[in-house]
Amino acid sequence: MNAKDIRILRRRKRELARRLKRKPVADQGRPMFRAQNIRYEMAERTRAIDCGGIGAFHVLAHKTGLIRALDEKLHLLKQHKPYHESDHVLNIAYNTLTGGTCLDDIELRRNDETYMDALGAERIPDPTTAGDFSRRFSESDVRALMEAVNGIRVKVWKKRLTRADRAEAILDVDGTLAPTTGECKGGMGLSYKGVWGYHPLVVSLANTMEPLYLVNRSGNRPSHDGAAAWIDRAVALVRQAFRGVTLRGDTDFSLTAHFDRWTGDGVRFAFGIDAMPNLVERAESLENTCWKPLSRRAKRMPGAARRARPENIKEQIVIARKYKNVKLEGEHVAEFSYRPTKCRRAYRVIVLRKDLAVSKGTRLLFKDFRYFFYITNIAEMSPAAVVGFCNERCNQENLIDQLKNGLNALRMPVGDLVSNWAYMVMASLAWTLKAWFALQARRTSERWELLRMEFKRFLNAMVRLPCQIVRTGRRIVYRILGYNRWTRSFLQIFRRIRELPFT
Repeated sequence: MNAKDIRILRRRKRELARRLKRKPVADQGRPMFRAQNIRYEMAERTRAIDCGGIGAFHVLAHKTGLIRALDEKLHLLKQHKPYHESDHVLNIAYNTLTGGTCLDDIELRRNDETYMDALGAERIPDPTTAGDFSRRFSESDVRALMEAVNGIRVKVWKKRLTRADRAEAILDVDGTLAPTTGECKGGMGLSYKGVWGYHPLVVSLANTMEPLYLVNRSGNRPSHDGAAAWIDRAVALVRQAFRGVTLRGDTDFSLTAHFDRWTGDGVRFAFGIDAMPNLVERAESLENTCWKPLSRRAKRMPGAARRARPENIKEQIVIARKYKNVKLEGEHVAEFSYRPTKCRRAYRVIVLRKDLAVSKGTRLLFKDFRYFFYITNIAEMSPAAVVGFCNERCNQENLIDQLKNGLNALRMPVGDLVSNWAYMVMASLAWTLKAWFALQARRTSERWELLRMEFKRFLNAMVRLPCQIVRTGRRIVYRILGYNRWTRSFLQIFRRIRELPFT
């Protein structure tokens, strides 16, 4: 940022703080929203867009080498009249990044001349052309697309993550249902929940919340179907930048046939495992001295003011209507050694026992126990730490929710399994660009806040910046017309993107 930008930012921050400052006021005789004499008119010379942050992400795609990698790895077009493969991919990704929720939203940007000027494009593909491009993909082409993006990921990790940050890569794996109301979608199936659609597999890096591999599958496939091969791909990928690898997943991904191979390869893991009768019997036979109380980490920051807890209305209704009520009274952990049938060696099994009280109305019916099991080859973690580590996998549920409901990347808008797979990967590239943008922040606290930020909040903070677009000579100037508390961070990150090229 130059001195002028800093001066303007400081002034706008002061003006906003002065406006929002609490001060005593008399009773107002009329509402706060007082504007009445409002008129609209067309600007003759000034042209602006509402998503001025898009320019920074386009520069990021150039500087990281993403655009060149897409054109080198993807060969779907015999002639480029007028678009290249990268144009199509980024067209879908930018549509998502600017708040588009479906292919039809591309038409809004295609009819916005200022948006195309901002990206230096004479024209962009329309929704029908974007759908046709998705249908050109074969399975090998989708893999090539993911590997093109992943090749750039490694460069970003090496340049923007410290050596301490790259000590251990934590890979989360899970499946999710992507329903569809269409009746002509090729490859869809009926899920175990009775919902028609697809069942994508998501392998993500917990350190930066990036989806490394998205794999589309029929809706009737189990969560672990084909997961081992994609896990191995992810392990090979992250080892190019990280020194260690740890796998994490729920009970569906306790792939015992691969435990010995992963352990021999130096891969650590911690998975949930089904409460099978033999494990429950082992847990029930443990001595009382083996069980240790489990203390959950406090949800609030130390020293934070404690707010008064409101009345539990739900609990009152349950008691008044004499519903069956199951209450948690305590948690204990223990461990024992166990060798799965498909393994040649034994592994640690951590058992979590939940002590429950079952009541009806105000009358206690009986005490009960429920057991949850985790299997791991991590020797140095305490049982309580293993439970906490496995529970942190729930953060991947937040990532999946953002892909489904934040970006709408799992809408499955095209005709068959592979084309929807391609669309899913291209739309999710918007989240990847968000993560790469966050990693450019110099301050660690700011970096991790941006990484954890929900897509809608990120969209409003960093992308939806009203900007005037001015084309002068060989430059395209984005003049920011608005202000929010993230504007200074945006300009600092953009400057770092421009001045520290990766390629």
